[in-house]
Amino acid sequence: MPTPSRLQVEDVRGASRLVLDGSAGLVDVVERMHRTIQRLPGPLGERVEEATRGITGLVYRSIRGSMKLLGRGLDVSLAPLAAVLPEGETTRERDVIVSILNGVFGDYLARSGNPLSIEMTLRDHGTPAPTGKLLVLVHGLCMSDHQWHHGGYSHGAALADEFGYTPLYLRYNSGLRVADNGERFAELLETLVDRWPRPVEELAIVGHSMGGLVARSACHTADQRGHAWRKHLRRLVFLGTPHHGSPLERGGHRLDYLLDLSPYSAPLTRLGKVRSAGIKDLRHGTITHHAHNVVPLPSGVACYAAAATIAARRSVVAERLLGDGLVPLDSALGHHTDRARALHFPKPRQWIGYEVRHLELLHRPEVYAQLRTWLQEPA
Repeated sequence: MPTPSRLQVEDVRGASRLVLDGSAGLVDVVERMHRTIQRLPGPLGERVEEATRGITGLVYRSIRGSMKLLGRGLDVSLAPLAAVLPEGETTRERDVIVSILNGVFGDYLARSGNPLSIEMTLRDHGTPAPTGKLLVLVHGLCMSDHQWHHGGYSHGAALADEFGYTPLYLRYNSGLRVADNGERFAELLETLVDRWPRPVEELAIVGHSMGGLVARSACHTADQRGHAWRKHLRRLVFLGTPHHGSPLERGGHRLDYLLDLSPYSAPLTRLGKVRSAGIKDLRHGTITHHAHNVVPLPSGVACYAAAATIAARRSVVAERLLGDGLVPLDSALGHHTDRARALHFPKPRQWIGYEVRHLELLHRPEVYAQLRTWLQEPA
């Protein structure tokens, strides 16, 4: 029987905490509904006390207390074991699952110190000798850096072969605020450029989906803090980035609002509001700590927008709603009815892929063909 590793034990600790915390949250929802049903019906929007009283309240408190004791017991028993075991290696499958959990619950995992919370890192995926041209690829919500590779192909590896870039893949907790990830990414790039073994001639960033928002946020942070890496940034490519938000998250927000109107359905909004801060930032494509800030494209950088639609041709539905299945064309191309909020990509730096889905932007040959065209342009 193989020896367990520290990583496996930490995964068990993290998963058990998440399950027990989720169960305790479900008990809170049930108790609130119980309390609401005990009372006479009230008007829409009326708030009621969340905690029950008497023996009923004692039962709910006992259940929560038992869950906390169980969780602490598991932590206390597993922590010493993890300390003496070998580190262990992660796998692609594990990274993908953990990345999904971080996308949905990432801010909570980080806040509660859960071992499953991802720390931001750059991975090289077996890159050969470093060159002076850096290419950083940034994945999207609930995704892993491994998902840049599909069937033995990777945009990063192809650009490395053809243009001499050294590809690096960012891995991060996509459930955190985009602004928080942008700040961490900016600091990481500052350290990277400072410690790179060769003089940096050029830095390019390719961001898929939320990754593009994180890249824009990092540029905003770097401009505010006077980071040195910004002078090396020549190109910034967005693949299906929801610059002005995604209809799915806006729909989730409206559903929360409707459920919250009635005291009978209001407890259920807690289940919907569990989604991470990162997901909520996708409502409007927020990249700073202030939702209404207007942040233009970074100056001195050639910026490119690749959008996609599952439709065969352009239409109002494709542009404003359908898009690639997750991001409408208008949002991916930076279009906005308020000209002050629009992102002005020059026409030659816009591209639309027809009958292309959101995740297919990571590997479709026509996407690479456009990347290749753009990267041959003088920056």
